[in-house]
Amino acid sequence: MNSQATSGHNAAIKRPCLGPVQAVVFDWAGTLVDFGSFAPTQVLIDAFAGFAISVSMAEARLPMGLAKWDHIKALGQQPGVAQRWQEQHGHAMSDADVDALYAAFLPLQIEKVAQYSDPIPDAVRVLEHLRSRGIRIGSCSGYPRVVMDKLLPHAAALGLKVEHAVATDDLKAGGRPGPWMALANVIELGIRDVRACIKVDDTVPGIEEGLAAGMWTVGLSLSGNEAGLSLDEYRQLSEAERALRREAASTKLAQAGAHYLIDTIADLPAVIDAIAERLQRGEQP
Repeated sequence: MNSQATSGHNAAIKRPCLGPVQAVVFDWAGTLVDFGSFAPTQVLIDAFAGFAISVSMAEARLPMGLAKWDHIKALGQQPGVAQRWQEQHGHAMSDADVDALYAAFLPLQIEKVAQYSDPIPDAVRVLEHLRSRGIRIGSCSGYPRVVMDKLLPHAAALGLKVEHAVATDDLKAGGRPGPWMALANVIELGIRDVRACIKVDDTVPGIEEGLAAGMWTVGLSLSGNEAGLSLDEYRQLSEAERALRREAASTKLAQAGAHYLIDTIADLPAVIDAIAERLQRGEQP
């Protein structure tokens, strides 16, 4: 009798999710808004400069996707930055120093986030497309709540509206690369199966987040942190230059485990169709 009950339980666990796609959970900077993801990186550079430490854009981008306190700590642990901090301040960066940097960073980020956060081309159109298909729209971010409270009304005024948004400090469990923010969207939106969800992100921690939550993952190769291009720079690239940028970013996101890679959110509807077909065939993330 016990054996039969266990067998039935296992059969239920293994039952495939046959679709359709129920929800898409988006990142914000570099995914929905802020082509090239400059708001978090430039403000971090400015914050470090206030402590007499120069940080390059390439250095600032390496930990992108983490919660901002964790991002600052990881940035300070990079060998070059750590050496400059030691030389300038006479000691290794401590958690108290991270606290001080974060305290300087946060008001700058609140002040400047809207300045950088225009919708990425076609983002509004794609979200309307999802609504027309009955697909729920969630989101999460490495930004803390005080920054999201500035960003969300700005984006909504420009036509970019989501059903739910989770900030990195909303949950006791923490942020990326753990699954918690993505799963908080699943709970809030009433999604019945995480296997029918898609996580869209431009960073490695964001892809890892979606995988940890049991979702399909889509990496953005050219609109976000990995390529690090402004919209004007992106438009001015030759096809050969664009291909080189795409290859470098795609390689990193693919190594993180992304199921699909696209240039920008404009290409997402075709991927949703492909995932829906795979779900109908019984395939799982």
